[in-house]
Amino acid sequence: MKLANTAFALGRRLFFFLSVMLMLSLGTVVSGHAEVIVVKGNSRVDVTTIQSYVSGQSIDVAKKDLLATGLFSSVDIAKKGEEIVVTVKENNIINRVAFEGTKRLKSEMFEGELQLKPRGAFTQAALDADIARIKEIYQRVGRSSVDVQSRIVQLENGKLDVVFAVNEGSKTGVKSIEFSGNANFSSGRLRDEMQTTESNWLSWIKTSDVYDSDRLAADAELVRRFYLRHGYADMRVVDTKVNYDDAAAGYRVLITVDEGKQYKVSDISIVSKIPEITAESLRPKVALNQGDVYNSDLVEKSIYGITTQVSAKGYAFSQVRPKGDRDPSSSTIKLSFVVEEGPRVYIERINVRGNTRTRDYVIRREFDIGEGDAYNKVLVDRTERRLNNLGFFKSVRISNEPGSTPDRVIVNVDVEDKSTGQFSVGGGYSTSEGILAEVGVQESNLMGKGQFARVRGSTGQYSKGVEFNFTEPYFLDRRLAGGIDLYSKQNDNSRFAYYSNAKTGATLRLGAPLTEEFSVTGRYSIYNNNLTITDSSNASLAMQSAEGNNITSALGYTLAYNTLDNVNNPSSGQMHELKQDIAGFGGDSRFIKTTADLKYYHELSDTFTGLLRGQAGYIYSDNLRIIDGFFMGPDLVRGFAMSGMGARDSTTQVSRNALGGTTYLGGSSELQFPLFGMPREVGLKGAVFADAGTLFGYSGSTSGVSVVGDDKSIRGSIGAGVLWASPIGPIRLDLAYPVTKNDYDQTQVFRFSAGSTF
Repeated sequence: MKLANTAFALGRRLFFFLSVMLMLSLGTVVSGHAEVIVVKGNSRVDVTTIQSYVSGQSIDVAKKDLLATGLFSSVDIAKKGEEIVVTVKENNIINRVAFEGTKRLKSEMFEGELQLKPRGAFTQAALDADIARIKEIYQRVGRSSVDVQSRIVQLENGKLDVVFAVNEGSKTGVKSIEFSGNANFSSGRLRDEMQTTESNWLSWIKTSDVYDSDRLAADAELVRRFYLRHGYADMRVVDTKVNYDDAAAGYRVLITVDEGKQYKVSDISIVSKIPEITAESLRPKVALNQGDVYNSDLVEKSIYGITTQVSAKGYAFSQVRPKGDRDPSSSTIKLSFVVEEGPRVYIERINVRGNTRTRDYVIRREFDIGEGDAYNKVLVDRTERRLNNLGFFKSVRISNEPGSTPDRVIVNVDVEDKSTGQFSVGGGYSTSEGILAEVGVQESNLMGKGQFARVRGSTGQYSKGVEFNFTEPYFLDRRLAGGIDLYSKQNDNSRFAYYSNAKTGATLRLGAPLTEEFSVTGRYSIYNNNLTITDSSNASLAMQSAEGNNITSALGYTLAYNTLDNVNNPSSGQMHELKQDIAGFGGDSRFIKTTADLKYYHELSDTFTGLLRGQAGYIYSDNLRIIDGFFMGPDLVRGFAMSGMGARDSTTQVSRNALGGTTYLGGSSELQFPLFGMPREVGLKGAVFADAGTLFGYSGSTSGVSVVGDDKSIRGSIGAGVLWASPIGPIRLDLAYPVTKNDYDQTQVFRFSAGSTF
């Protein structure tokens, strides 16, 4: 009996527990009864969806959650007896978002930037935020006076159109950029380092004069790095003030700097904490010397060189830490590079993000390390600089995040693609080719594969031609630049000699970097020269003997050394090239041609840049055809005509019969400076120069030829010029006066060249 009572009691408790659980599953229990949730005012949102936000929640929490969905403009919840009444007012659904008055910016530019979207819910808060966002986008392109209004067009079934009416206003540019605290460099020189420019008469075609806070912050860093390159290790950008000038309708920027002292390197030491690595073995990798002006770029270059060498010896986790002990009293700095084993951290994964056009492998191949390798920050930073130098991206940023374990790191590469195609139509005039028109199509990131392709055609008074170039920068998946050049060009040289020439050919090339400065390129060229005599009664017999087709098949190479700070507009550094071609692998020509071109730029001040240039060439051949020789003129010494120097044939008493030579030597010095009052974006510079050179060594046929002027006399000239880095290519105007010349030489005081040539 006792056992039966116990079983009955347990059954009652189990029944009560199950009843409670059943009621909780059906609704909230209130005074023993389930809640009844009544929904009013909804037409599109399902009742059960609304009830799910209310059931089991307090009134305040349920109301907050419903409003947060963005589906309702108002929510009211009240308890009436055993009912919870939810009254809602639904937001309208957006049918479309339209723009009026957008001329400078296309409406597509706002896609992805706004909260209001078709088929989404409309809220006043989102509308206000979108108006502010549109204004911000316009301000970034220099339209600070933009006015944005909205208009709502009600449609059937609770839908509406949102229309943004935009008055773009006038462009608001940067009226002035001034510096304070700069004693060693002028404000103009510091402005040259910035991406932001001042408004001027070119503002209608440029956007660099638009105030952009992010770009200005980057400019401050560029100015700081400029000072660090010039030895000012204590330099600070103290403040950047931006004020809007109502009277000028633009921004005025004032950047305050603290230059500090310029330091020189008093001592350089390497401390190796890796027993197998000696400091002496790493010393050649240091790019600075004792007594040099401190240069942060050369410090970074030294770190990279040391890191690479230590890693190559099997110490993949090595770290190189630079240390500089400054002595303000003597304005010197002691540099030391500490080499030690770093933490054993591996790259778990490399994520490439943001590339909508450029292929992943184009980005990944710029890494010297890969997934699974030892992480090295120096090599990662080097990759970031390489990616920026490709010219394929608006921005590049490499960041790290922890991996799955403490000894793993994930490397994230965030890029933003930019347009790399170019279509150009240009023209110009040169004293050698006359009036010239050119059209070209170029793509430096072909199909996102990082390949370079270009097609150009030109026609003019005295020349016409076509050219195709293609380069694969990673031939055979290695850092080898393989390419092909196809070309055909016709020149009418009857103004300088009595012949015209048509040259058609192809070149295969393969280049490889030896170091960051040295590179070597091998090539095979085959081309045909078709020479036509235009006046046989006056043309030299030596030139007449070369009439017809002449095929040249040659192997060659170029050894280049480049440390220029800027390839397009250099102010410091060196650019040297040694070229050699050996003809005779088939064809008609047999020769060994060697040429050298040495250029040295030095920044004399923040205004003046000096250029020293040396040139030399020599051809060896047992039987040199006249057309294969050197014909020099203004390319060696300005002030002389095309083929105006060297040996000539006086048989016909006509001075245009140049015979060329086998050897030339030349040198020039030039001082370049900005033209006063011209904005730097124009790209205009002035120059004064002095040239000297000689051409000699005619080795062709002397049968029926009277050779004169074939001596080693030095020709010299002085002059002035104007240089313009124009959109169609470099343009240069020179006035040169020959100081010394041979009696048979031909002079040309004025020279004008424009556009790119091939």
